[in-house]
Amino acid sequence: MKEIRSPQVLSFLLLLFSCTQQQNPEMYKVQGETQGTYYAITWFDRPGSDLEAGFDSVLLAVDRSVSLWNPSSALCRINEGDTAIMADAIFSRVFELSKEVHFRSGGAFDPTVGPLVNAWGFGFKGKLEMTPERVDSLRGLLGFDEVQLRNGHVLKARPGIRLDFNAIAQGYAVDLLGEYLDSEGIENYLVDIGGEVLAKGTKPGGEHWKVGIEKPAGTMDDSRVLQTIVRITDQAIATSGNYRKYFEKDGIRYSHTIDPSSGYPVRHSLLSVTIMADRCVTADAWATAFMVMGLEKAVQFLEQEKEMEAFFIYSDTNGQVKTHATPGFARILESTEPE
Repeated sequence: MKEIRSPQVLSFLLLLFSCTQQQNPEMYKVQGETQGTYYAITWFDRPGSDLEAGFDSVLLAVDRSVSLWNPSSALCRINEGDTAIMADAIFSRVFELSKEVHFRSGGAFDPTVGPLVNAWGFGFKGKLEMTPERVDSLRGLLGFDEVQLRNGHVLKARPGIRLDFNAIAQGYAVDLLGEYLDSEGIENYLVDIGGEVLAKGTKPGGEHWKVGIEKPAGTMDDSRVLQTIVRITDQAIATSGNYRKYFEKDGIRYSHTIDPSSGYPVRHSLLSVTIMADRCVTADAWATAFMVMGLEKAVQFLEQEKEMEAFFIYSDTNGQVKTHATPGFARILESTEPE
């Protein structure tokens, strides 16, 4: 005799099957290259999840808009003086966010610092012989206050001003990938572009995502060792440091972080700063701004700022490496030594 199930029994079985699927999601990983660095995305979803085409679409849109690695991007064409280019939604948002951080940081974050970055040997062009006269001349090309976005067009007070969004574009791309995952109903994921990270939800079993913070290296060729590990969920992490990109001349080490106010690489004791915020674009931009500001000014700023938490690695007066964490960041530290 054929077994007949009641609607109530069928509903119960469907619910049981649905719960089983939700409790045992599969882990997916994709990785590749973008914006001159790597990207890696991990997420948990039902069997058969396929989101790679969506990831590619998001990254391509960012590349076409604000990448310096793509000579045909809107950013590169605007830098070359193409006044017919209209700023798209990505460019406009990155521009607006850059203006906000530029203002609040007192100019420490400045997307027009690119000519000096290149001249000091940390950009796309060859290093120049830097003299006080050359530094002063190149400083004349700086001035984010003199760049406006009106009706979709970028207006520059001086044609030589060039924009560089490398200190914020990666973080914004991470957030866009997160928004795409959210739109697909993915609740548990980790997005990483070049060390800028956004974590949502948890791993199966409720375990938080773990992110390592690199210990400052003595030289750029030293092996990577972790200074500490943090546990995060529903937060973004971004790190900026001076210990991998530098050059030495006459016994002096020159870092890749350029102070827009002086035109010279920063010379303070701060080795790296890691920012935790709700959005990766926020963490990315402020990590750069604080590297320019230095430890003392950054800590003073954060005493009045509740939007972010920070972890600083610095060198004391005796040359010893020390750390300082804001209260909120201290709560997510799992260890101070690598596992």
